[in-house]
Amino acid sequence: MEQRRISGKGHWYHETQSSRSDAAVLPLVPEAAYLENRFLLDLELSTEQHASEAAWLSVALKGATCLLPENSPVTRLHTLSCYDRLSTALTVAQVYGVQRLCNHYAARLAPQPGPDSSRESNRRLTQITQYARQLASQPTLIDDNSRQQLDEVALSVNDIVTFNQLIGFIGFQARVIAVFQALQGLPVRWLPGLDTQQDASANLFLDGDKSWQPDLPPVEQRYANTQQLDVLNLSQSQNVLNPIGWLLAHDAEPLSVLSQLISLLLPPDGEIGDDLVLVNLLTARINGSVSCFSHATAHWHAENGLPEAIRNGERALQAWSHNHPRERAIIQAVRVLTRAPGSFSAAQLQPLFEQGFSNDDALRLLVISGLYGWLNRLKIGLGNAS
Repeated sequence: MEQRRISGKGHWYHETQSSRSDAAVLPLVPEAAYLENRFLLDLELSTEQHASEAAWLSVALKGATCLLPENSPVTRLHTLSCYDRLSTALTVAQVYGVQRLCNHYAARLAPQPGPDSSRESNRRLTQITQYARQLASQPTLIDDNSRQQLDEVALSVNDIVTFNQLIGFIGFQARVIAVFQALQGLPVRWLPGLDTQQDASANLFLDGDKSWQPDLPPVEQRYANTQQLDVLNLSQSQNVLNPIGWLLAHDAEPLSVLSQLISLLLPPDGEIGDDLVLVNLLTARINGSVSCFSHATAHWHAENGLPEAIRNGERALQAWSHNHPRERAIIQAVRVLTRAPGSFSAAQLQPLFEQGFSNDDALRLLVISGLYGWLNRLKIGLGNAS
């Protein structure tokens, strides 16, 4: 998707159509393409943050490398080009409004050769763009028909898995950067035309607990290669990746990254505390992941009606949180970060600090909310709750 530079305005924007113009297309910040750290995008961290968060940040950097490589050879089963991947990354970054992300992916996309101007190529690019924008901004718009449309423009099962992983990963990256920027007190830059994500309909959650089923064929064990089997040995021990792991194994490297992040950021199921269950419930409720909500509800043991309040919507949750200041601080921060990461600022962190959270505690809690958002989108994008 090509860059459009409007004279007199430094807006980044990209089209869903290819252009044959010979004029050089310039990104807003061309140097943003050459950052050393492709995950944090050269955001400076304190010495303490570098030391305490190094392990999972190193894994996240591997995710940026495998999902957005410098070169992505196109084959029969892997048709996503570098242009496809970077245009998707920019689409998702624009939805979330984190300017550091937008500058980076706009700068990397600009020199990429776009697809030809045939009707088939334009239709394919339009479908990819629409799907990415919908899964990022309003996940419940994705359904069986959405996946069928990707199949109709010749995306393979491997492509669709990689595509959903990429969208989820960029959402995770956007929220991590937003949290680090807020911890540093960096100002939030308002960007015109950005919408706040609306919560999923309460009707989705009326029928009680539901399990997840894939809508695409998973990898068959007898055909799995060594890399896939090695990754599955790790992922199958993680309940949050059951039963989606065998489907995600179509692209083993991103699954490996996701599994390692889960191991490093989430405690074992039996040790997950109420704060993390609350975060899981909130992200699943906002994004409309019924199966993730059901999984989180099974880990909530306090008899205080919180899952029902979240299930019933904002008004019920507001009434419940009136007498629960700690939970209210978590709810306020996670809501903004989930709905509009580009608007997340130090103002959302202050209530957490007032409730006794340290910088490290608040960071981990909110990073995990971004991880749950990634998992929500994988469940919605690749299957159905029933």
